[in-house]
Amino acid sequence: MTSSAQTGPTQRQVHLNTPFNDQKPGTSGLRKSSKQFEQTNYLESFIEAIFQTLPGVEGGTLILGGDGRYGNHRAIDVILRMGAAHRLSRVITTTNGILSTPAASHLIRANKAIGGIILSASHNQGGPDGDFGVKVNGANGGPAAESLTNAIYACSQALERYSLVDADVIPLEAPGHHAIGAMAVDVIDGVEDYVELMQKLFDFGRIKDLIKTDFPVVFDAMHAVTGPYAQRLLEGLLGAPTGTVRNGVPLEDFGGGHPDPNLTYAAELADLLLNGKSYSFGAACDGDGDRNMILGRGCFVNPSDSLAILAANANVAPAYADGLAGVARSMPTSAAVDVVAKELNIDCFETPTGWKFFGNLLDAGRITLCGEESFGTGSNHVREKDGLWAVLFWLQILTARRCSVADVMTQHWSRFGRHYYSRHDYEAIANEKAHGLYNRLESMLPRLIGQPFAGRQVSQADNFRYSDPVDGSETQSQGLRILLEDGSRVVVRLSGTGTKGATLRVYLERYEPSHGNLNQDPQHALADLINGIDALAEIQKRTGMQRPTVIT
Repeated sequence: MTSSAQTGPTQRQVHLNTPFNDQKPGTSGLRKSSKQFEQTNYLESFIEAIFQTLPGVEGGTLILGGDGRYGNHRAIDVILRMGAAHRLSRVITTTNGILSTPAASHLIRANKAIGGIILSASHNQGGPDGDFGVKVNGANGGPAAESLTNAIYACSQALERYSLVDADVIPLEAPGHHAIGAMAVDVIDGVEDYVELMQKLFDFGRIKDLIKTDFPVVFDAMHAVTGPYAQRLLEGLLGAPTGTVRNGVPLEDFGGGHPDPNLTYAAELADLLLNGKSYSFGAACDGDGDRNMILGRGCFVNPSDSLAILAANANVAPAYADGLAGVARSMPTSAAVDVVAKELNIDCFETPTGWKFFGNLLDAGRITLCGEESFGTGSNHVREKDGLWAVLFWLQILTARRCSVADVMTQHWSRFGRHYYSRHDYEAIANEKAHGLYNRLESMLPRLIGQPFAGRQVSQADNFRYSDPVDGSETQSQGLRILLEDGSRVVVRLSGTGTKGATLRVYLERYEPSHGNLNQDPQHALADLINGIDALAEIQKRTGMQRPTVIT
């Protein structure tokens, strides 16, 4: 444990010739290229806007950390010195600045902090030629409300100066107590508190027994933030062999890879499980640790199905043994969990994409589990999606069921039916082309109702809007929906998480009842919907792309 103190640091103001006009946060903070964040005064301007708008800064406690990508250490130093200038009482950061997003949410709640700043661009690539991001979380541990992010953006557009102090760089190599003037800086082990929380939720003794009984597991940390967490959990507490955690050292450029846990970017792991016989269970997490991919031997678990299976088997985990208050899913996520909720006689909410919408329901006690099709699931233990929590939950289910992942899936479909589901991502489309395609399709929606589509009839076509049952707020324009008479649907959205052009996401879903054909390839089962939306929206014609960049 180290300690240091700095007395009377010099505070100064830096005047801006003109404010930046491109610092509008998306659903997960401000994401730009690393080079953009390295522009003179760019990072500092956004941080100043945060400190001027986040409630309770003066005298408050802030949580600070990131996923270890290029730029994290510099950003932590800047934020600490600017926090001191804004009279924060205390900043809690972590060794080497490594802090997963769910672990940050837990620390905010446990320390009654005013919020947190998480330095991550999630699943986007890192390094000098990659991306960087700054995300603000509120006092409940969840993503900042839209009212706060709008205020931050407005402040950034009118900013004339920012304040910081001149101080030595705080060492992050080991836990320690430090100070910048009157502001305390505590460097803690960023893994310990999170691991203790997981031990309260799951039965580690039983999971350890499963792993011992010829049930080999493998986890790919993708050289991102979850490496140290997974090593402590899987190899340390649960007794998995050394080497179970692959790519476990966080690197500034994620080893040159794309830290997105899907079949495309985690292809090596997928090959081990889908084509090999060495492992019974495999999983991966993304850059900041909030997404997960689950695999069994010869079996990929669709994230929408994963949420449904967690809900259907929740009582096997000690934390959820008394049942669920309710569940929620994002609108593009399949309705698989809806069927489970109906049988459990609990509420199921359909929200826009973005974890902040789940936060209101969680804070109000309306739901216990929630999830998105984009490989994110979570519960009321934090206010973020949580990748390693999902991995442990699956291991708990397998401990109770004593069968393979594929058997869990088959048995679930035999009981609830199967929602054939897929997402097609068309990445890095020129913005003009993407918005032209999207706007044209939206203009066609009113005329589609009652018309034939993919061999069915359109029952509803709209741009999804949401009325929050907790605070009554209205959220509009959340995705184009084409709903068909048999319950099938196609959803089209433009993603706000990329930094190079636009990403067009197409979601396809068809329900097969429990007595139907449950063993089709999803792409085959959805072929008529795939062809139908391509013809209607002219995706190939307008983008010039013959196939999606990523299919999940």
